[in-house]
Amino acid sequence: MGYSVGQVAGFAGVTVRTLHHYDEIGLLSPSGRSHAGHRRYDDADLDRLGRILFYRELGFPLDEVAVLLNDPDAREHLRRQHALLSGRIARLQRMAEAVEHAMEAHRMGINLTPEEKFEVFGDFDPDQYAGEAERRWGGTDAYRESARRAATYSKDDWQRIQSEMEDLNRRLGELMASGAAADSAGAMDLAEEHRGWLGRNHYACPYEMHTCLGEMYVADERFTAFYDAVRPGLAVFLRDAILANAVRGV
Repeated sequence: MGYSVGQVAGFAGVTVRTLHHYDEIGLLSPSGRSHAGHRRYDDADLDRLGRILFYRELGFPLDEVAVLLNDPDAREHLRRQHALLSGRIARLQRMAEAVEHAMEAHRMGINLTPEEKFEVFGDFDPDQYAGEAERRWGGTDAYRESARRAATYSKDDWQRIQSEMEDLNRRLGELMASGAAADSAGAMDLAEEHRGWLGRNHYACPYEMHTCLGEMYVADERFTAFYDAVRPGLAVFLRDAILANAVRGV
């Protein structure tokens, strides 16, 4: 009888909605159907799913995954992609030292009274990371630009910035809860909105810097806790959406 879509989702650690989407786009169509018309997957389908998830973990978008799965000379295709990815990795590594925690830099230079800070940020003290951020990233352009802008913002400006961030995070969490894939158009659009929010309010954020920040949201437990407090798993979802959006934008 094969495996049900729910069983396969459990085996692979993906959602049923993801498997339905793979079927709809022809990436992974189940080999059979039950008498009631429900999808049934066999061992060959599970093997194909394993390869799909492997390529997705490497960062390939779904259209390229389909090419890899169906190309008889997939090894040559992978070699070409490896060369491109190696070059990108080298560039990202050079940038990582400068932007590893660049998002914290926007808190530097905040010119508010203690009462105003509490009104805007609640129990969080934006001065808490001031010394750490300056020691690590004080020489970067992103830090200097963020500090320059922060010093000019009023309480109303900070409230607007915080409100925009909270609204964006809320919509990201709702989209994730709906079962949308991180590389869906909606998720990539929100990732682009996130990049624009950084650029408008803190520092210029090209795609490569944005992908570094996305990786930081997963690697740094403080950022992971911040996003996962909105929706468990949101840090990884946002990281993946940022990566997909960067691939789309390049």
